[in-house]
Amino acid sequence: MVDDESDMRVLLEAVIETANEGLRVVGNATNGMEAIERWRETGPDVILLDQQMPQMSGLEAAAAILAEKPDQRIILHSAFLDADTHRKASELGIRACVPKGDMTRIPEALWRFGTD
Repeated sequence: MVDDESDMRVLLEAVIETANEGLRVVGNATNGMEAIERWRETGPDVILLDQQMPQMSGLEAAAAILAEKPDQRIILHSAFLDADTHRKASELGIRACVPKGDMTRIPEALWRFGTD
């Protein structure tokens, strides 16, 4: 799970763990560069990735990860999901885009778009 806001990381982890559907957080990061490092260390099944972050956006981090592992499952989670962001995410191979304003959709998105 990647988000530059510590409160959001805590909230997301609580939402995921509370869903009690076999989901668990194996690591988190505060920016895109750190996300790539943590991804290489932990090899998560799914990455929940914020779009607006310092140093490297979620789309930039996703592009770097997908260049190394094209089948990595990524879900973009952001307060700024306009049509252009959806288009770019889809072109990269990101599985889904979930607005930050609807936390209840996170567990469902992880199950539906994070598994095959």
